[in-house]
Amino acid sequence: MPPEPAARIPGTRPIAEVAEALGIRAGEWQPYGNDVAKLDPALLDTPRRRNVAPRLVLVSAITPTAAGEGKTTTSIGLAQGLARLGESVCLALREPSLGPVFGMKGGGTGAGQSQLVPSTRINLHFTGDFHAITSAHNLLAALLDNHLYWGNALRIDPRRVLWKRVIDMNDRALRNVIVGLGGPGQGVPRETGFDITAASEVMALLCLARDEDDLRARIERLLVAFTEDGAPVTAKDLGAAGAMAALLHDTLWPNLVQTVEGVPALVHGGPFANIAHGCNSAIATRLALHCADWTITEAGFGFDLGAEKFFDIKCRSAGLEADAVVLVATLRALKLHGGAAADALEKPDAAAVSRGLANLDKHVENIRCFGERPLVALNRFGADRDDEIEGVRAHCAELAVPFAVSDHFARGGEGAIELARALREQVSGARSPFRPLYRLEDSFPDKVLAVASRMYGARGVVLTKEAQRDLREVRRLGYERLPVCIAKTPASLSDDPRLRGRPRDFDVTVRSIQINAGAGFLVALTGEILRMPGLPRRPLAESMDVRDGEIVGVH
Repeated sequence: MPPEPAARIPGTRPIAEVAEALGIRAGEWQPYGNDVAKLDPALLDTPRRRNVAPRLVLVSAITPTAAGEGKTTTSIGLAQGLARLGESVCLALREPSLGPVFGMKGGGTGAGQSQLVPSTRINLHFTGDFHAITSAHNLLAALLDNHLYWGNALRIDPRRVLWKRVIDMNDRALRNVIVGLGGPGQGVPRETGFDITAASEVMALLCLARDEDDLRARIERLLVAFTEDGAPVTAKDLGAAGAMAALLHDTLWPNLVQTVEGVPALVHGGPFANIAHGCNSAIATRLALHCADWTITEAGFGFDLGAEKFFDIKCRSAGLEADAVVLVATLRALKLHGGAAADALEKPDAAAVSRGLANLDKHVENIRCFGERPLVALNRFGADRDDEIEGVRAHCAELAVPFAVSDHFARGGEGAIELARALREQVSGARSPFRPLYRLEDSFPDKVLAVASRMYGARGVVLTKEAQRDLREVRRLGYERLPVCIAKTPASLSDDPRLRGRPRDFDVTVRSIQINAGAGFLVALTGEILRMPGLPRRPLAESMDVRDGEIVGVH
């Protein structure tokens, strides 16, 4: 492991003290250098050491701009604000993927005075969790191709292999490839491709697993191919489950770090919300609830994507209940949804802000669909005008929704105290159990329609001929009772990224269905969603370097 800098950021503390603040004793965690630790999931089997009922808060957002609206930064700032009020608090967040880090969006550790440390290490290799998931996924692919090479005793149809390979990088050239070329000694030629690691079903199942036994069972259920007779072939059939579980053994332990103000944070797992369920691991969330009075977590992109899956997939699977939902909004996102040009979002435009409030309204409605309590947090940027902010505040008052301005980027926890106080008041009463959007016994089309109509505002759902064929396969194999995970653009409430604001009178088109038997959901692919992103014209990787022994340019 490379040496870490000796200088400590003021306000942070040795990782042993961070663990101690959560009541975690020596022997219940493993150090990964000076500033990172892994926590033993067996902690969940010990008595809870806090005498206050824990609170779980989900941070989501309105439909974001391409740069994002700062959910992670807001989550960190909110946690720091609660800590400044004397509350026991722990974050539960996702690990960054190298795809966005080197691509366009950047890292996933927050920013300014509300970020995780050691930031660069978390954004790059961290504790090797992504590497382990990549290795486990690709081991299964290698064992499958090896089975084909050595006689194919299972009679797998090479044309019906579902399992691709993965790499934690944006690399569009790998979306479609041919493997096995070079003659009889090199394998069986067939078409396949690569997905990004965050889209791997291994990532999704790790983040939903209850414990090591459940992880192993989910691995065994992975559907990887079909035989010549149409029978399913699983990871268990290929004898892969044991070795994959071994590769993931340490990965099941959540990672403990801290914010720049010393607030504990569990950073574990990283599925994307536009192609998977977009939440950190259930084990990390449960551990945070076990060790602190407040747990702040987030779900990817807007509420219509990650937050819907947080409730309908993660909470349903893990038995979790949220106490409140913080909905992050920014003036720039409201302006975009109000018709402002993408290059004019920093300019004053109260009229565009006013028109863009329709997008915020829809997300408030969506939160209430689940029986949850919304709190709007305006993530303040330096150029934001007070009159435009007050317009949003007044609108939220009309909706009877609590509102707070948060200046956590510039001022850290101090800048989030208004938000923290609003949250404490919001959850002071008894909570109601969340209401899923659909029943598991509903048909697949009815589940998709429930999400599309209530979350997106869609008029209806259309299944292409390919999706109809996939649905017949789903029903033949008995998977229709699984929850649905809709893969769609994060740039719009609809499946068309060009439709801003609050689209109406549109249909959602499902072009294909993927069976994620291990993760335990059906993926409905819509629009032009890709499971392997590409790099932008000027990737962030071009601005990174090592100078005087320090890594620079990772944000």
